[in-house]
Amino acid sequence: MARNAPILITDAEPSLDKQRHSREIRYLLMMSLRAVCLIVGSVLAVMQVPLLWLWLLLCGLGMVLLPWMAVLVANDRPVKPEHRWRHKPRAATGTSPRELPTKPTGKTIDADHE
Repeated sequence: MARNAPILITDAEPSLDKQRHSREIRYLLMMSLRAVCLIVGSVLAVMQVPLLWLWLLLCGLGMVLLPWMAVLVANDRPVKPEHRWRHKPRAATGTSPRELPTKPTGKTIDADHE
């Protein structure tokens, strides 16, 4: 009879509700930044600041690109751990998850007294 390997809870992905909630938060932050670009652009236009054309261009780009980026982020699933930039590989202990016991044996292993 083949034994199924135990599933490590540390390898489990966050629940779908948590994933959706984090995407909603990122979407709201990006759309809030878009609103800030709109407000800053209108205030700068009224004040007639130096290099107005540059500031309006930057605010306009923010108002056009941020909604597009926010929708992409909101509809995308989370990145898999192996594709992240700051991925930390699991420490090499010499024991794979398949070699771990499924039930506690009652024995403890002390690394100092081997």
